Amino acid sequence: MQIYMCIGHAAYDITLPVESYPIENTKVRIAHGVECGGGAAANAAYLLSKWGMKTYFVGAVGNDLYGERIKNEFKTIKTNIDYLETTDTFRTTTSYILANSGNGSRTIIVSRDKKTGVTNLDYAVKPDVILVDGEELEASKKVLLENPNSISVIDAGNLKPNIVELCKYVKYLVCSKDFAEEYTKEKIDVDDEDSLIRVYKKIKEDYPQATLIITLGKDGSFAEINGKYELISSLKIDKPVDSTAAGDIYHGAFTYFIGNGYDLYSSIRLANIAGALSVKCLGGKNSMPELDKVLEIGEELVI
Repeated sequence: MQIYMCIGHAAYDITLPVESYPIENTKVRIAHGVECGGGAAANAAYLLSKWGMKTYFVGAVGNDLYGERIKNEFKTIKTNIDYLETTDTFRTTTSYILANSGNGSRTIIVSRDKKTGVTNLDYAVKPDVILVDGEELEASKKVLLENPNSISVIDAGNLKPNIVELCKYVKYLVCSKDFAEEYTKEKIDVDDEDSLIRVYKKIKEDYPQATLIITLGKDGSFAEINGKYELISSLKIDKPVDSTAAGDIYHGAFTYFIGNGYDLYSSIRLANIAGALSVKCLGGKNSMPELDKVLEIGEELVI
């Protein structure tokens, strides 16, 4: 079995469903909340483990209640946490998420200490597939440089120096619309293919070694496949509940499929479906779809 390694951010999410975004100086009642581990690379690792992959997570959590809960979640799903460090130098990052049940959007309030990188950079395992999110720069660079033949993916969700640095070392650069627009200083109009191509080419010029995919949320993904630019549509969800971790699930799913020999088009299409399905449930880990369901919809649905 192939070995997957996800390197980066682990946090604890507290998701609170609201019918609409609260107005200042008002009281809002909620029926219930959902608590679980979060973070881009951590969510991807959890999904890969859930889908049966031998998965290692590299990162750090605080020596506190939420850090312990994150570790226990990983143990339950059989993610290897030999390289998940526990530290007294910072508290586990906590995200308070207001999930708007009216339109599926979410607003995130983050409690985060200044973090230091992981101290152990000696990894005996040699991963076949690597996903990084920019959170652990030195660990990510070391693993990527020491495993040049591995399949490597970056979740470039935001324009941050660490992410820009790591883009140079990966084979698949999967970036958000926000990243693409901020990086190129150009706006994307999904209905205007020329704007998509223009932004795509600008990023590709700087990272010619990488296959570039621009994710567009509910509008799908844009990529160059076999010399042709394609906008690959997503699955339409009529009543989204919570978009928390939808991007993380997309990246985890894409990494799963590309690592298991699916072609680029199929990997993107199925990742679109996985990300879309996740917005039907509240909370990040609760919303992760079953692999069989993603494959079933992929076979049956024309999107």
